[in-house]
Amino acid sequence: MNKTVPAGAAILLDFIRETEVGRKDRASYDVIYANRQNRLKQPLTTMSFGDVVEAQKAWSKSHGSSAAGAYQFMRATLIGLAKEIPSIEGSDIFTPDLQDRLGFHLLKRRGYPAFVAGELSLVEFGRRLAQEWASLPVLADTTGNEQGVKRGQSYYAGDGLNEALVKPEKVEGVLREVLAAARRPVKPEVPTAPVTHAEAAPAAAAGPASTRKAVARSGRFWTWLLTAGGSVVTALRELNLVTLDWRVQIAILTVIVGFAVYAISSMPVVREALGLK
Repeated sequence: MNKTVPAGAAILLDFIRETEVGRKDRASYDVIYANRQNRLKQPLTTMSFGDVVEAQKAWSKSHGSSAAGAYQFMRATLIGLAKEIPSIEGSDIFTPDLQDRLGFHLLKRRGYPAFVAGELSLVEFGRRLAQEWASLPVLADTTGNEQGVKRGQSYYAGDGLNEALVKPEKVEGVLREVLAAARRPVKPEVPTAPVTHAEAAPAAAAGPASTRKAVARSGRFWTWLLTAGGSVVTALRELNLVTLDWRVQIAILTVIVGFAVYAISSMPVVREALGLK
């Protein structure tokens, strides 16, 4: 179905197509009256709009009707549609999409907008559809094209050619379905937010959690630190190093502190904190 055709109208066109030609698949768009499409030199959907209209002149005599396509367009109908739709050109290919657009135009011509708006009754809209497609029945007794017709008869009953091919109850059920679809609120499409570079970048792989204690909580760290400090104080006090030359004192202190620093820095937790391998 052509994407420009709204949901409710698409349901109705599918139903009309199946009623008119007995199928609603892709092949339904190539059907001509009395299923004589096999006699054509090429499929209907590969012909141009102008060629179809021209060929319909002969079909009326040889086949009994010029009805062509999924919606069984009569020659006079196609000529009228070409006048009403400026965008239609004779060179346009008679594709399924084009036929859907033309079928939707016929629905609008018969009052589809007023019907879905509640301005046209189901019975009256049904009568108008029956005037456009002879296979559809009228939904109430009325005056037809040839004579008075009863509910369930074709609008063209009595012409010796047409008759209704579906029950009026089926038509009424489809029209109610059409109304429900046409009046169903359309959910607006929520635009997808563009992914930023930061969002697109893969998260850095988390390394294994360290099981080592923090430096400040390491007993070994504080043991060596206090030991070094205590050693310095003890050496100065017990060995009476304060009486030595100041250069000797510095040398001794350097050795003691260096030993303590080495011991502390060799701890894994300290090396990790300092970024040392």
